[in-house]
Amino acid sequence: MGSHDKDSTEAVPTVPTPTTPPGRDGLDAILRNPRRTVIALDFDGTLAPIVADPEQARAHPAALAALTALAPKVAAVTVITGRPAEVAVRHGGFDGVDGLERLVVLGHYGAERWERGILTAPDPHPGIAAVRAELPDVIERAGASHGTWIEEKGRAVAVHTRRAEDPQAAFDALRDPLTDLAGRHGLIVEPGRMVLELRPPGMDKGVALLEHIRETGAEAVLYAGDDLGDLPAYAAVDKLRSDGVPGLLVCSGSAEVTELAERADLVVDGPAGVVALLRALADQLD
Repeated sequence: MGSHDKDSTEAVPTVPTPTTPPGRDGLDAILRNPRRTVIALDFDGTLAPIVADPEQARAHPAALAALTALAPKVAAVTVITGRPAEVAVRHGGFDGVDGLERLVVLGHYGAERWERGILTAPDPHPGIAAVRAELPDVIERAGASHGTWIEEKGRAVAVHTRRAEDPQAAFDALRDPLTDLAGRHGLIVEPGRMVLELRPPGMDKGVALLEHIRETGAEAVLYAGDDLGDLPAYAAVDKLRSDGVPGLLVCSGSAEVTELAERADLVVDGPAGVVALLRALADQLD
C-alpha cells in the first residue's frame, strides 16, 4: 500500500484491527478499494470533543489535517450531523480548505446539504415553531428549569441538561413531558448525551447515510459516531452489509453511552482516537 513508499525511518501509524469479522472485512474492502469508499462521520463527540456549550464546540485540532490527507484518496468524506450544516462547517473550519473538495456535510440528519460552499435545505417543519413557544412552560412544570437550557437548531430544538445540578435527574424528568409535547405537534424526541432533541420524524442518520451511499455508488463504508443518534447509521451499515456492501463501524468511545461501543467493530479513544484512525488510513492508502 501507500505506506511502502515512505522513508523506512519514518514511523507510519497503523490502522487498529477491528474486533469483529464483519469489521475486518469492512477494513479490508476500504484498504483494497478506497476510491469506492465513503468515510462517514458524526460531528459532536466524534470529530469534536463534547463541551458544556455546543456553540463552543470545535473540531479536534488535528482533524482538518487528517481529513485533507484522507479525502482525496476516497470517494467522499461525509459529515452527518443533527446540527445545521452551516454550523458544522463553521465549527469544523471546513469551508474553502484545499483538499476538502469532496467533503459533504449533511445537516439536520440529512435534511440539509452543504457541498463546495453551497447549502441546500427545505422549509422547516411547522411543528418546530409551536414546540419552541411551549418549551419554557413545559420545562418549568417538570421542575427542571434550573441549569437546563434550550438550543435553537433551525429545523429542530434541543433541551440540554448537562449544566443542571443533577444532569441525569433533569434528563429523566423531562423525557416524558417533552415526548408528549413533540407528539402533539407531529415531532419526535431523540435522546442523546444529556440532551433531548425535538425534531421531525423521518430525519435520521441512517436514512441520510443510505441515500448517500446509493448516490455515490460506494462499495465500502466506514461510519464513526458516539451517541444514541448514531444508532440508525449503525443499523444502515448493517443493512448495507446484508446487501453485500462491506462496512466498518467505529465508536468514538465514551463512558456516557455504551450502546455504540457494544455494537461497534472498533472502539477508539474519543475524537483524538477518531482523528488518529483517519490519519492512519490516509497514510496506508495509495
